[in-house]
Amino acid sequence: MDGFEGVTIPLPPEGYKSGFVGIIGRPNVGKSTLMNQMVGQKIAITSPIAQTTRNRLRGILTTPEAQIIFVDTPGIHKPHHQLGKVLVQNAKLAIQSVDVLLFVVDGSVEAGGGDRYIVDLLEHVQIPVILGMNKQDQKPEDSVIIDRSYRELAKPYQWPVVEFSALTGDGVDHLQQLLFDRLDLGPYYYPPDLVTDQPERFIMGELIREQILLHTREEVPHSVAISIDRVEEDPKITRILATIHVERSSQKGILIGHQGSMLKAIGSDARQQIQKLIEGKVYLELFVKVQPKWRQSRSQLADLGYQVEQ
Repeated sequence: MDGFEGVTIPLPPEGYKSGFVGIIGRPNVGKSTLMNQMVGQKIAITSPIAQTTRNRLRGILTTPEAQIIFVDTPGIHKPHHQLGKVLVQNAKLAIQSVDVLLFVVDGSVEAGGGDRYIVDLLEHVQIPVILGMNKQDQKPEDSVIIDRSYRELAKPYQWPVVEFSALTGDGVDHLQQLLFDRLDLGPYYYPPDLVTDQPERFIMGELIREQILLHTREEVPHSVAISIDRVEEDPKITRILATIHVERSSQKGILIGHQGSMLKAIGSDARQQIQKLIEGKVYLELFVKVQPKWRQSRSQLADLGYQVEQ
């Protein structure tokens, strides 16, 4: 088979299955948490803030029976700016380019208009769909109405419904088996030891962005992008220089904090996450740059890595 970045991909055993699984759903239903749980390590950022996933991130699960390439998409929502339009367009494209769709919903609350909007998008797809009810660990004791609201969504299309918790892992094995059952025979698409097709620099930027979201919450919600300007590796330490792009001077002030305290906290926590990623010591230097209205500008979006995928 073809090599992948200089690595030879082995031939799979007889009867091996493989394929692409698109994870779709409203913002903040736990799609990234689920993908991290499935592949067994953190490659997608998770945050209590909705709309944290931007690029279509591929997570790779390889077992003795099958290889699943998960495509984690931005939450499907009504876009309010150019960035939002790009995100939703990419999520819709993902629906058309996978072998199985996993429609993830928040199983701790009743189905809403956003879920029904996605059902309408999926009405005419010709590939298998599984409806996954996440957040079972947060489910109220009397959940008959919640369960019924999702089963009624799935019933006209005969979609199987599976309950699980991406956070605790309960029910994820059963979900994994349902996905395996719907895959066709196929090759290894990626080397068996790979967990993502994204370059390391992209993951580094996402880990920094996650800490910004966790530390600042609503104050600097989504008007932030990260560029990794330089990575220098030597045997003892990896030095990373990164720029945080914001839209307004006030956001820059929030990110830097009193006497640099906020930026220091963000950098410290991001450094710890990156050290886990690269399994080595990291020196991380962060700068903050004001770039007005970058989310409205196609050229600036492209410079920062956000463009409609082909």
